[in-house]
Amino acid sequence: MQVLLAAVALVFQFEICFMKIASFNINGIKARTPALISWLKESNPDVALLQEIKSIDESFPRETFEDLGYNVETHGQKSFNGVAILSKYPLREVERGLPGDENDEQARWIEATICIPHEIKICCLYLPNGNPLPGPKYDYKLDWMDRLHLRAQELLRSEQTSLMAGDFNIIPQAEDAAVPEAWTDDALFKLESRTKFRKILNLGFSDAFRACNNGPGHYSFWDYQAGAWDQNDGIRIDHFLLSPGCADLLTDCKIDSGIRGREKPSDHVPIWVKLNV
Repeated sequence: MQVLLAAVALVFQFEICFMKIASFNINGIKARTPALISWLKESNPDVALLQEIKSIDESFPRETFEDLGYNVETHGQKSFNGVAILSKYPLREVERGLPGDENDEQARWIEATICIPHEIKICCLYLPNGNPLPGPKYDYKLDWMDRLHLRAQELLRSEQTSLMAGDFNIIPQAEDAAVPEAWTDDALFKLESRTKFRKILNLGFSDAFRACNNGPGHYSFWDYQAGAWDQNDGIRIDHFLLSPGCADLLTDCKIDSGIRGREKPSDHVPIWVKLNV
């Protein structure tokens, strides 16, 4: 009996060492609040990183999520963009806006440090789409990715356990699209876009999903048009990039694709990692 109790205690101790961090482009908090609440209760992430909240900070229903046990930090913008962090752990060192351009008013980046047995820097991002191209929107996307590269370098130099997660609007490889030839001239799949994404990985970051899953058929976005969901015509554009120290903690990464088939869904679905902290 003592051996059994000791084993149970060991299992319990092991279980509580896991942290689940999810990323979800919700495509509008006003339209998606009921579905988001349902998913949070079902999936129970310790941290949820949200993109496209499409809300100013004052209008974000923070009390709704505080009642679920989350600390809430937002970087909002009226009708467009907007990112947020929901965390069951205290958040400190909250920074809003990707460094490198004081004139950039688009709300696409928020970062914070989570205080657990050891610190983890959490960066939530909504990378520009870049279409149509050529043009100013694609130029902005590439410039934004250059700034992201610089921030990624800074994170690695700090040697702090860190991750960057969100809607990257990048299809990394052909296997990440059901019909890759349909995206050849799209900003999400252009070689220059993908090369900049690869350069960030080459700094030493790991694509968490590909560290845990191989092969085609894994998607995080299905367009509302042309029956994309029914035909499984999807792409993988939502990613977790982990620093070496964070990658050492990774135990699993999954995409909750079934969420796309529910009532009033976002065109994205959640992706999550599990870390042994």
